[in-house]
Amino acid sequence: MNSALPSFREANVLVVGDLMLDRYWHGDAERISPEAPVPVVRVTRSEDRAGAAGNVATNVTSLGGKAAVVGFVGDDDTASRLEELLAQSGVRHRLTRVPSRQTPTKVRVLSQNQQLLRLDFEAAPEVPKRDLPQAAPPPSSFEGLSPLIEQAGVVILSDYGKGGLPHCAETIRRARALGRPVLVDPWGEDFSSYRGATLMTPNRREMERVVGPWQSDLELVAKAGRLIEELELEAILVTLGPKGMSLISRARETLHLPAQAREVYDVTGAGDTVVAVLGAALATGCELGEATLIANLAAGVVVGKLGAASVAPYELRRSLARGGLGAGGTILDPQELDSVLARARRAGESIVMTNGCFDVLHAGHVAYLEQARQLGDRLLVAVNDDDSVRRLKGERRPIHRLEQRLRVLAALSSIDWLVSFPQDTPEELLHQVAPEVLVKGGDLKPEEVVGRDWVLSQGGRVEVLGFEEGCSTSAILDSLGGLEE
Repeated sequence: MNSALPSFREANVLVVGDLMLDRYWHGDAERISPEAPVPVVRVTRSEDRAGAAGNVATNVTSLGGKAAVVGFVGDDDTASRLEELLAQSGVRHRLTRVPSRQTPTKVRVLSQNQQLLRLDFEAAPEVPKRDLPQAAPPPSSFEGLSPLIEQAGVVILSDYGKGGLPHCAETIRRARALGRPVLVDPWGEDFSSYRGATLMTPNRREMERVVGPWQSDLELVAKAGRLIEELELEAILVTLGPKGMSLISRARETLHLPAQAREVYDVTGAGDTVVAVLGAALATGCELGEATLIANLAAGVVVGKLGAASVAPYELRRSLARGGLGAGGTILDPQELDSVLARARRAGESIVMTNGCFDVLHAGHVAYLEQARQLGDRLLVAVNDDDSVRRLKGERRPIHRLEQRLRVLAALSSIDWLVSFPQDTPEELLHQVAPEVLVKGGDLKPEEVVGRDWVLSQGGRVEVLGFEEGCSTSAILDSLGGLEE
């Protein structure tokens, strides 16, 4: 695929389907209950995220695209919370409140980022949408869909079996009549209501429920091909967990992609991310094969996160630059920094920040950065640009241009993010980042660290870490001919 990602700002995606609230209760489980052999979790933090169709739409806006979501919810506080979350994520939404419904909520209880229990709050267990006539709003509720479809480049149907797609066939018909691709994240044992869609994205279990198990790629292609013909689709993308994903087209052309995740942390919402990124990429004009490659990269990123999560362009660029499998720092554009930090803070992550020229990277730097990374959840390294290095170090510096210094630092697994700054000191950037921990290396005293007082005033702390003995930029440059001023 191309070495650059498409401009997702050009993407405009409409998501129609089931909506739910994902809630996470975090706490410590340090003892067993005296009442029963179960852990006692002392809940210290609660986090809410939009789930299902809401998560799909949030993934699109996280990429920088535009998204609207349409669906049915209960007339309850959960629906109000969903609207609030969607608005915070920049998702346009039109949620129809139905008094006879209860907006589904899934509560996950976690300790040390491990899920201990899931609690589902909903009116009834999952049943086929055809068995919910009393919950299906009248067709007039969807009469306003056509203008939204016209504005969108791609339409996504997100089906979780909660009755949120009572007019599925009509939605597909309208979108296809307007020339809009329709992607379906399906549910259940009968896919006939998705007839005429452009593409479906079932996972292995969902696909096997409909076509039966398969023993080889060739058998999967044959089964998928027959389903494509039967439902008048253009393609099927089957997500296969640790075995990656397979794209099968009407012409039986296939694309088998290996899984990109180095370590699977949580598969919650991975299907939402796949269909969202696939749809956003198609909406920018990508061909289906290229869009699938990007979606596969996104899946590899999101399963390394906790819960129903989304991906950002900088994460995809990092994955793309390393063939999808690497670890290391991501070089951020300055305009990306605020959104990246906001996402981390919403996830409850603490930010460690350090800065420097890093002109000649040596073992002392590496050890110091590894120590810094242990002081919080994310390490941001701010790097002086070439002009500021010249002012600080003399006209013969830097030895390496900014782009080269950033590229070398990006190879270090201890670093999460890299950003450059043009000033002689990072004080202005410090105010933007507001790190929980500010770190410097060398022989400075804590009171000599630039920005120390401000960081302390914000409730943060300042750490000074020493370099490894015998490691010195000055000594290295002296040995090469006295380049150090």
